[in-house]
Amino acid sequence: MPLILMNLKVLLPFQIFAEKTGVLRIVAETAEGSFGLLPHRLDCVAALTPGILTYESEADGEVFVAVDDGVLVKTGPDVLVSVRRALGGADLGQLRDAVKQEFLTLDEHEQSVRTVMAKLESGFLMRFANFQHE
Repeated sequence: MPLILMNLKVLLPFQIFAEKTGVLRIVAETAEGSFGLLPHRLDCVAALTPGILTYESEADGEVFVAVDDGVLVKTGPDVLVSVRRALGGADLGQLRDAVKQEFLTLDEHEQSVRTVMAKLESGFLMRFANFQHE
């Protein structure tokens, strides 16, 4: 039986971050933990959390990519990973630190901005409702 390999494409909102063929395995992180993909795995969809995406190809060996929130979709031999941000690098320790510093810190900042925006929107709606009743 011939060995079927996967095709991996990592997409960012504004560009293609990586496009690899001949991928032997992929390991990704979700809210429930890490999971692995092999070429014969059934098709699936997974919501990714900030963490390290690992893939192994015949040409490059084992490669680590720090990814932000996103979605992984496997259909046949094709695996698409769509994330907001991604960073490549050889040193796993530096990538893990980058995830903590850049992705998780920014998420906290975004949450505080969203909280402020929700308060502004609710205040606007209350004033608008009062204005209509007058």
